[in-house]
Amino acid sequence: MVSSSAVIDILTQAITTVIICAAPMLITAMVVGLIISIFQATTQINEQTLAFVPKIVCVMLALLIFGSFIFSTVGGFVGRLFNSINTIIVS
Repeated sequence: MVSSSAVIDILTQAITTVIICAAPMLITAMVVGLIISIFQATTQINEQTLAFVPKIVCVMLALLIFGSFIFSTVGGFVGRLFNSINTIIVS
């Protein structure tokens, strides 16, 4: 029988891993969106594609830059999860 503390620990690690892996793209999108919003406010240009296209490009660049970090973070979590399966099920 799996204890509830083991399940809570795994869920906590999973949520932390997701937040750490998503943070580079989210922070990039937020910073680029803020810069574009300031630019739109100063020039009074209200074009939707002006905000959308640069964000997508910057998020893709962030994914390329931080891809190995994300892969190693998720791989480490999965490795720890697979190594702990035996002790979780037995105890």
